[in-house]
Amino acid sequence: MSVAKKQVKRVTTHILQGMKNEGQPISMITAYDYSMARIFDDAGIDVILVGDSASNVMAGHETTLPITLDQMIYHAQSVVRGVKRALIVVDLPFGTYQGDSKKALKSAIRIMKESGAHAVKLEGGEMILDSISRILKAGVPVMGHLGLTPQSIYKFGTYTVRAKEEAEAAQLIKDAQLLEQAGCFGIVLEKIPAELGKLASETLKIPTIGIGAGKHADGQVLVSHDLLGITKEFNPRFLRRYLDLYGEVKGAVEQYITDVKKRDFPSEKEQY
Repeated sequence: MSVAKKQVKRVTTHILQGMKNEGQPISMITAYDYSMARIFDDAGIDVILVGDSASNVMAGHETTLPITLDQMIYHAQSVVRGVKRALIVVDLPFGTYQGDSKKALKSAIRIMKESGAHAVKLEGGEMILDSISRILKAGVPVMGHLGLTPQSIYKFGTYTVRAKEEAEAAQLIKDAQLLEQAGCFGIVLEKIPAELGKLASETLKIPTIGIGAGKHADGQVLVSHDLLGITKEFNPRFLRRYLDLYGEVKGAVEQYITDVKKRDFPSEKEQY
């Protein structure tokens, strides 16, 4: 007797809003390839972000700025193939939306059509509102990103905590409200004081996703390579490492090298 496969319910922006309304925390993680995305999806993650952090952890660049739209689409295509449940959000990379709303729309449409992802994410508030509005009017879901915005690192000159001063904190709340009014379905808040993260989450009707924004955000996101301990040099206060994959993988490869050098691998059972 065959057993019917359990139907996997796709996470949508509507479901995320319901989670906020019901006080259910939202889990979010980055992914850049099929294999990892499949694991994260099987684990039950709510949202997968195909982040421009691929520029750092996949390509070895110092910042997120060098990654291109074509490269982001490639990573997004790989992730989409491995995911059945999670909502997939893709970063619009630097230079594809700032200052030109028509270019922003073309970039967003390319991501949606060529990758099969479900939404895009843009960094910034009032200054990029035209781009966000144009994308939203085309029917593409948009997630905002405020606080520390890595694509503007050369403007800030540092990765330190943002919005500690009253004026910048007030601007962040204003920007968040503008993004909500424009129609964004959620906002990532990066590296801001916990009290400001709490205020933003209580002020907004849409979900907030924190990364270094305190425990009162409606959800949390981490870069997968940081969470899994693949990266070693990056040690911000907000990061909790759940594994030391760098050490585990290094140890496994060292053992493999030893076994090859000793002619212990392959054994009699591992050959034809």
